[in-house]
Amino acid sequence: MKFVIRLHAEITIKSKGVRKRYGKVLVNNLKKILQRVELPAATPVKVLWCWDRIEVNVDSNDPLVAEQISEELQRIPGIAWFSQSHELPLNDREQADFKPILAQVLATWSARLTQRSFAVRVKRKGKHGFSSLDLERYIGGGVLQQVAGTRVDLKRPDVELRIEIDNDVVRVFGDKQAGLGGFPLPTQETVVSLLSGGFDSSVASFQLLRRGARTHFCFFNLGGDRHETGVRQTAYYLWENYASSHPLKFISIDFAPVVEEILTHVDNGLMGVVLKRQMLRTAQIVARRINASALVTGEALGQVSSQTLSNLAVIDEAIDSLVLRPLITMDKQEIINIAEHIGTADIARSMPEYCGVISVKPNVKAQRDAVLEAEAKLDPELLYQVVRAANVEEVRHIGEQTDEQAHVVDSVDAAQAGEIIIDIRSADEQEARPLDASQLGVAVQHIPFFKLATAFAELDVDKHYLLYCEKGVMSKLQALYLQEQGYENVGVYQPKRKG
Repeated sequence: MKFVIRLHAEITIKSKGVRKRYGKVLVNNLKKILQRVELPAATPVKVLWCWDRIEVNVDSNDPLVAEQISEELQRIPGIAWFSQSHELPLNDREQADFKPILAQVLATWSARLTQRSFAVRVKRKGKHGFSSLDLERYIGGGVLQQVAGTRVDLKRPDVELRIEIDNDVVRVFGDKQAGLGGFPLPTQETVVSLLSGGFDSSVASFQLLRRGARTHFCFFNLGGDRHETGVRQTAYYLWENYASSHPLKFISIDFAPVVEEILTHVDNGLMGVVLKRQMLRTAQIVARRINASALVTGEALGQVSSQTLSNLAVIDEAIDSLVLRPLITMDKQEIINIAEHIGTADIARSMPEYCGVISVKPNVKAQRDAVLEAEAKLDPELLYQVVRAANVEEVRHIGEQTDEQAHVVDSVDAAQAGEIIIDIRSADEQEARPLDASQLGVAVQHIPFFKLATAFAELDVDKHYLLYCEKGVMSKLQALYLQEQGYENVGVYQPKRKG
């Protein structure tokens, strides 16, 4: 099978040298990421740069392989759209036989055309003895004759049948699937994102990854182990789904000493602004140590008291590094919608807003002199101390370390009689790939992971439960957390992969 990939439009308008460089980076990223597609032995994935497109070739017709490749391509920055391509030769440019082309169109589309409107779109490159309109009319007439209930609608069709004639090659395309757009990672400079695990910071991090910036994660721990567990899940999820072609760092900083100092010495109304200034100062120290060019936050104008224009101006004066705020004009619902789309919303829902406990009556227009006076009571060396004590790890190791820690967690590939499998995936994932309880031979319950911490306490303590998720990482993290809370009747269900 073959997939044809089109570059994001902003790449195609760049100079020849830049376009070629971006294309080469994207090809290398595709090669790395597509290695995890499950293929028969000795069946490599080949990725070819063709200037106006990228082609992915694999010697397999397995629809499951096609589905895996499609899922990966949807999450790789730099791709505008892609389609599976069915190719056949054009034997005679002057007197071309359209019958094989119609046969391929029907084989590709007929099952999805019944009772639907369609339009045929043909693009040609090269000299031929026929026009694009000639082929469009022939294919359209053939579809009308051979597929029941179809009708032509050139303005707003239900289905577009896309055909490309490239000199002597005919390409009949399948569904046109949208990519992420943006730029390949890492064609832009390195940044550090202040990741809290909530909606805003995860979406802001995604936006920078999508624009091709290598985005390391800096986490200020204000809520203990459970807080860090959730943020680690967010970081790992973002890396695995949108940036796994390159290593990213996760820097965890215990910020409790800094918060304690603020609570002791700073007036209540200024605590939020001072906290944000201390966070930026600390993040700047981190950024300089890993050669990052800017900081990224999920702040949106006016969303909370520290995000008024006046307070943002005072906060930014604390450092001389560039602070990027990709969500600055977005409404909260827009941000939540993006989080739903990229898959971080469920994790965000489980994260309390720890920063919200700082100021009871926050000042929406903090005075610079008052802030400086309050900060004069703080120890600047403390920020360097918490950075030196920070835990720095590769994000990709989060999954591996979970495997190492999970030796205390019972992990099985088959459930025993009387056990109950808890599917902790989101509702969308459960619907797309449901677990069949009748085939597993045991009961299956659905409890999304973000509700598991509270819901588990209400379950029957005499039963043994096995947590399940697609990749196995989140189920292991949740099982470890539950065991830390004293629950011994929990394990992990990790079925063997087919193939």
